[in-house]
Amino acid sequence: MVKARAADRIFFGLSFGSATLIIVILAAVALFLIIQAVPAIAANWKDTPSLAEGPTAGYDSFWTYVGPLVFGTLFASAIALVIGAPIAIGIALFISHYAPRRVAGVLGYLIDLLAAVPSIVFGLWGIIVIRPLLLPLSGFLNQNFGWIPLFGGQVSTVGSTILAGAVVLAVMILPIISSISREIFLQTPRLNEEAALALGATKWEMIRLAVLPYARSGVVSATLLGLGRALGETMAIALIISPSIIVSLRILTEGENSQTIAANIALNFQIADGLQRQALIGTGLMLFVISLAVNLVARFIVARTAPGASRKSGGKRRPPEGVTLPSATSALESTGRPATDTQHEGARA
Repeated sequence: MVKARAADRIFFGLSFGSATLIIVILAAVALFLIIQAVPAIAANWKDTPSLAEGPTAGYDSFWTYVGPLVFGTLFASAIALVIGAPIAIGIALFISHYAPRRVAGVLGYLIDLLAAVPSIVFGLWGIIVIRPLLLPLSGFLNQNFGWIPLFGGQVSTVGSTILAGAVVLAVMILPIISSISREIFLQTPRLNEEAALALGATKWEMIRLAVLPYARSGVVSATLLGLGRALGETMAIALIISPSIIVSLRILTEGENSQTIAANIALNFQIADGLQRQALIGTGLMLFVISLAVNLVARFIVARTAPGASRKSGGKRRPPEGVTLPSATSALESTGRPATDTQHEGARA
């Protein structure tokens, strides 16, 4: 039996200690939120004078208070994800497979630099640039698609809408999704790409058949990390939109925008007192639970879609009954051209 070296034992201890510390910190945060939130969650809001005023005024219970906030958080984050994720993935594909090396390096650096911009700067940019810029689009959507609940209602004249906030959030999650997706795309085995090109696939067909299936789990992880950033964003939303604690599907109106949990805490924590603060901490506990749920869903999806997942779940994947997978030789023969010609065309592509 080989005796472990001192350096190995020290490294193992540091690694194990770091992993344990992360779990302890996470448990401590959860315990703090629960202890602080329980009095407000269990309180009778109708008969508690301190909860009948300030930011908690007008609500019968904690759940009627936090419900619209949870909806607003998920709603704004979902819109930001719908806008930002396709753009971020497209940027990552362009940098990894289309752009010249020098252009790709500069563009990748600029995209990564967005992650260093403070939230307050994004908020000011949203107020000065994005809100006026979206006014014509808001009018067009309301005039032509106002029958859809998303685009109905009285259009804001200053642009203080959930749409403007979601656009800014979409820009804020771009560097996270784009950077991780780009690295995953670059890790695609070169042999897979060359094999697709050798069989006569175009550049896009090669990406669709070789790159995207390989990177699927990584792209899902990157997208959900971007969602986590959008869920917890505070200052940009607090500065841009004109919120109310309501459930509203309208994204072009002013004063009818659903408030988010993080922005509500940032705006009201200083003026809250006693049970009011504990109620705000309770909404933070709900945000903690949502973030934890998003991470669990991400882990589940990655485990099911990662390369080799089929082997872990009980064996190799087989084609449906009656379907045979063509070999490379038969695929080449079906083109009616020699294999060397197809390979040369793939190399030129």
